Amino acid sequence: MLKKIDKNSVRKAKHQRIRFHIAGTTEKPRLSVFRSVSHVYAQIIDDKNGKTLCACSSLDKDLKEKLVGRNKSEQAFLVGEALGKKCLAKKVKEVVFDRSGYIYTGRVKQVAEGARSTGLKF
Repeated sequence: MLKKIDKNSVRKAKHQRIRFHIAGTTEKPRLSVFRSVSHVYAQIIDDKNGKTLCACSSLDKDLKEKLVGRNKSEQAFLVGEALGKKCLAKKVKEVVFDRSGYIYTGRVKQVAEGARSTGLKF
């Protein structure tokens, strides 16, 4: 009998290996991306102090009107843009990108591109 591979547990193991090398500091915090089946979440984290500086998701009330009628990739781009604007308002210009074990394609890539389009560097 074939055994089905649990892709999420594989992703979590990758994420743990990645987090061993990637950490956010006060000068250069970590941009962490999480995607569920229907939504995408992104947050800027200062690991040194253990604080989330700002966060944005496709469930935010400010973005709801903009996201109507768009596909998931377009929504992810808008989430990245909104997060980039929040970062620049908090005087954060550089971040370390943490893809959380996901492959850098699709919605994860769109969040990164959206954040870069606002002037955020990583």
